[in-house]
Amino acid sequence: MKTLKLVRVSYSDDAAFGVLIDDKIPFCLTLERPWLDNQTNISCIPTGTYLCKRVDSPRFGDTFEVTNVPGRTHILFHKGNIADDTHGCIIAGEEFGHPTLGEEALKSSGHAYKEFMSKLEGVNQFALIIS
Repeated sequence: MKTLKLVRVSYSDDAAFGVLIDDKIPFCLTLERPWLDNQTNISCIPTGTYLCKRVDSPRFGDTFEVTNVPGRTHILFHKGNIADDTHGCIIAGEEFGHPTLGEEALKSSGHAYKEFMSKLEGVNQFALIIS
């Protein structure tokens, strides 16, 4: 089974930033909400190992859901730029930045998400290790 690692590298009051790694090679950045005790829709998920399954989301289309998160469901990978876009999910991007409103953000999310999905072409599930 394919395994990806998400290494969180920085936390602020508003966001958690990380790097997604495939076979020891970093390939995109991530943005999540900060740690708020694993509360639904407002917290990043706890560190650990999870099974991600391909799903067809009504809002985001073909993507992956992070499953087996204690007390949580519907945690998806998708596009976005700021923490308010995540709702407890994981956003992919290519560079860290500040949008015009001054919030922490990821840029080039569409391109990074496309790369994420292309790495998982033909894959229906993968292990995600978050540290």
